[in-house]
Amino acid sequence: METVTLLFQGFATALTFQNLLAASAGAILGLIVGAMPGIGSLAGVALLLPLTFKFNPVTGIIMLSAIYYANMYGGSYSSILINIPGDGPAVMTAIDGHPMAKNGEPGKALFTSNISSFIGGTIGIIILTITGPALARLGLKFGPVEMAALLMVAMTSLGWLLGDNPTKGVVSTLLGVMIATIGFDIVVGTPRYDFGSLYLLGGISFIPLVIGMFGFSQVMEMMEPRLDGDAVDMKLSLKDSILNKSEMKRLLGPAIRSSFLGTIVGILPGAGATTGSFLGYITEKKIGKNREKMGTGILEGVAAAEAANNSAAAGAFAPLLSLGIPGSGTGAVLLGGLLMYGLTPGPRLFQNEPEFTWGLIASLYVANIITLLIALSIIPFLIKILKVPVKIMVPIITAVCILGAYSASNSLYGVMLMLASGFIGFHLKKNNYPIAPLLLAFVLAPTLERDFRRSFLISDGSPWIFFQKPIACGLIIFLMLTILSPVIRKIIINFKRLKTKA
Repeated sequence: METVTLLFQGFATALTFQNLLAASAGAILGLIVGAMPGIGSLAGVALLLPLTFKFNPVTGIIMLSAIYYANMYGGSYSSILINIPGDGPAVMTAIDGHPMAKNGEPGKALFTSNISSFIGGTIGIIILTITGPALARLGLKFGPVEMAALLMVAMTSLGWLLGDNPTKGVVSTLLGVMIATIGFDIVVGTPRYDFGSLYLLGGISFIPLVIGMFGFSQVMEMMEPRLDGDAVDMKLSLKDSILNKSEMKRLLGPAIRSSFLGTIVGILPGAGATTGSFLGYITEKKIGKNREKMGTGILEGVAAAEAANNSAAAGAFAPLLSLGIPGSGTGAVLLGGLLMYGLTPGPRLFQNEPEFTWGLIASLYVANIITLLIALSIIPFLIKILKVPVKIMVPIITAVCILGAYSASNSLYGVMLMLASGFIGFHLKKNNYPIAPLLLAFVLAPTLERDFRRSFLISDGSPWIFFQKPIACGLIIFLMLTILSPVIRKIIINFKRLKTKA
């Protein structure tokens, strides 16, 4: 009851004209920033942080949080429409979102994305409201050993499940790990696979890699046929974009499941929305009713990815506010903003600064609703992009790829990396190697390596530490079952056949 009272007091703070205006401005800026490949929430929040210095602490953090939150919505736009994820969490959205757009249903893909984002965000914020401090304490139970086991499950599962050939999925995963090891060793600082190049010493940047793998490879695919064709007939009205009852029923299951999973992932230090979206998608790929069709352009895939990344973004506020532990780079910028305003995140923040804490949580509800309304209203304008002829789209997408890659690195090296990634991605697609496992492995490999090596330092090099920790042991058993599932399935089928013959 006390929580409800405090939340209503928070709404009284969040719904003042100044704070409502800040949340609305943050939502609009977040959508714009999220839709622009190469920028992302981290750069967006960091660039706009100085603009909030003249605001009071509550208003300033509300605006920054709204930018971060709305960015999760905006990242799906370029993923769905032109197959260029706006940032890491939107990678999984492209797997089903862009095929839906190519199949003539861009509006439904965007509508699914927005509704699922809203559901994920709402569930994540409700869980944050009720159990924020408790969730943060749960996140602390995930030390290096547990995080290493969780990341191994995520990487292996996606490589095993995506694509028609599990072996090719595993190859893509290993290729992503190999690319991630380029640069300085994260523990001892030894250069690895730099081939004498100063550029490679800093490692491979994610944004040029993902833009090349998804975006520029798409340009190369579009150039393969003829350049004088138009896009397929699209259902471009808002009426055609709205989901019917049966489609809404299909959406709800994946969205709700992924929302709970995403929130749990969001509270884990270092996991973030990207890991949440990957785990949400692969979980739906395993247990969903239409799991066999995922990857071909169905709304369940979009719903799972978007609900998971938005709920993870909400869940990330639990350790940030309760423990002062950011779950991502964007969280670190928000933490810096809190400290600059003289607010110290930690267990006592909820007691010492209730007006700020509950005002911020209430503002997340408000920003979620505002972002949904804006996002739904611009769908008819967004989907008209796909009516542009291919011969015009090719140079436009190429320009977006170049600008995105350049803005991420501020040098032509980023552009060259994007072009090379596009060439590799094009040939991987041509040979039916899935791209998503490669990108997942690339994103998670540095964290996995760090936690893996920390685990061995703790245990003096003994691998048995993974079986001594209950959570890690459970995850390792699940990992082994995932790897052996094709063999187990084959044994069961053969046993049933023998039983039938007998």
